[in-house]
Amino acid sequence: MPSGCSPVRCLCLLLALSALTPSAQAADDGRDPIVVKDPHYGEVLFYFYQEDYFPAIVRVLAAKERQQLDDHADDAELLLGGMYLSYGHHLEAAEIFERLLADNVAPDIRDRTWFFLAKIWYQRGYLDRSKEALGFIQSELPKNMQREALMLEAQILIDDGEYDTAIEKLQRWEGETEWASYAKFNIGVALVRLGRIDEAARLLDELGNLDPFNEELTSLRDKANLALGYALLQDGQALAAKEPLQRIRLEGPFSNKALLGVGWADAESESYERALVPWMELQGRDLLDPAVQESMLAIPYALAKLDSISQAADHYLNAIEAFYEETSRLDRTIQRIESGEFFDEFIQDDPLDSTGWYWHLEELPEGPEARYLFHLLAKHEFHEGLKNYRDLSYLYRNLDRWQQNVDVYANMLETRKEAYNERLPRVQDALARADLEGMVNRKLEYDSTLNNIEESNDWLALATKSEFEMWGEITGLESTPALQADIIEAEEVADKIKLLKGVLQWDLERDFRERLWRVRRDLRQTGEALVETQRLRRQIDESMRLELLKFEELNGRVSGLAPRIEGTKMRLEDALSKQRVFLQSIAIGELRAQKQRLDRYTIQARFALAAIYDIAATVGEVSE
Repeated sequence: MPSGCSPVRCLCLLLALSALTPSAQAADDGRDPIVVKDPHYGEVLFYFYQEDYFPAIVRVLAAKERQQLDDHADDAELLLGGMYLSYGHHLEAAEIFERLLADNVAPDIRDRTWFFLAKIWYQRGYLDRSKEALGFIQSELPKNMQREALMLEAQILIDDGEYDTAIEKLQRWEGETEWASYAKFNIGVALVRLGRIDEAARLLDELGNLDPFNEELTSLRDKANLALGYALLQDGQALAAKEPLQRIRLEGPFSNKALLGVGWADAESESYERALVPWMELQGRDLLDPAVQESMLAIPYALAKLDSISQAADHYLNAIEAFYEETSRLDRTIQRIESGEFFDEFIQDDPLDSTGWYWHLEELPEGPEARYLFHLLAKHEFHEGLKNYRDLSYLYRNLDRWQQNVDVYANMLETRKEAYNERLPRVQDALARADLEGMVNRKLEYDSTLNNIEESNDWLALATKSEFEMWGEITGLESTPALQADIIEAEEVADKIKLLKGVLQWDLERDFRERLWRVRRDLRQTGEALVETQRLRRQIDESMRLELLKFEELNGRVSGLAPRIEGTKMRLEDALSKQRVFLQSIAIGELRAQKQRLDRYTIQARFALAAIYDIAATVGEVSE
């Protein structure tokens, strides 16, 4: 199929788009964009957009457990489902999508999500689930996706053996695109499986002569020529098979089978000399390829047909020796894989800088097993299993780091508790010195005094210090004995003193109400401050009471982490062991299949060699 982003990557980006669509729309129409309201969700997005999905998943689950995603609960669920898919947890992801996709996202987002889920399930081998997901698509997808969905539906039908139905769907294809070429190829394959070779030949021959403009179409052209060539060979049309097989690139991935097929087409026509040309070309290629192995038997077969008995015998001996050496290497590799060392060393050499769906092996590890690993990685099942093994190893190492951090957390908690116990007596002493009750009583006394002043209109009580001192001086002058003398000067001074006293009294009475209001305001603010102080004091007392409980709770949580982590590590060790056995079964099964094929070829070579020796002996006896 045409290349592009992987289904999981596309789905994750689509879910991110669905989560942030309101922000984008708001930005487009000039309104203020919707911001991330929950900081914990923002932290999740930080890791998500870096494609670092494991810490993102951990933070989503932790935030959900603590109910810290109130404003982004559905968005977080959708992202969690996409990230689950990156680790292959398609069933868990499906539960999330089936629960949320019905009503909570736009129809186009929902339909495209089901499309990507259908692709993922198909890749995982869940054909029924893939077909069901395609059935959930309610509206028309974008044209490119619509074509791919049709191709996917047809491929599911082909895999189910419903060739006629698949052909009927693909024959309704509209437009000339890359997908049209894939549709023709799939129709051709279905026709071959139905035995309708002539109809298949027309389609596959058309594809085999197309002018490709990229590597994918070039590979598709080679596949079409290979399928056509072998279909014609099996139908007994050896001469017709040569033309499509010869159109295949000599350096492409299908060249070995093409060379082998060209040779057999010539051999079927009894053109053994011509058959030797492509078969001899295969001699210098990788012996692990079945086509190369078969050519090592085909060459002496052709030489024997050409009466080159001696050369045929030499080639059979060379084939037997090559098969024996390769079988010995396979035995050693199988033993090494059975020991379990291979996978452990492979993971140890890998930095584990990425996990999940997106990991791909950049280079093969060194060692004799590397050449076999290359072929094993071509198997989807082994490659996915190796990803899972690598992810399990990543999780195990991560738990190791967490286990080390538990001791750090315990030390931090102990240090914090010591600091608390050290500061607590000083805080308690400071609180004991703060006589809040006495302050409240004094405030109440001030309120009562002020009320008396107001009731008695005691303007002198609110005089300033300088005014009060001046009033005292004036009243003191009034009682001076000299002013009681019956002389003119004494009367003048007494009049002046009365004037001063009257002016001061007038000023005090004039400012009395304003001063009374200010004092009441200050007392009210003092009362409010005292109330806030009392509230803070209660909070401090409550905090001191709860802090001890908090220390006990944290200590319990930290203490409980160690056994939980250890239990999880034990389960991971069990899962690693099972996954290792699973990978070993795939690898050893594939290697043993190669070994059985080599054993079979070796037996055939020995029988053929024995027959040649019999022929040579018979010819020798006749000549005598």
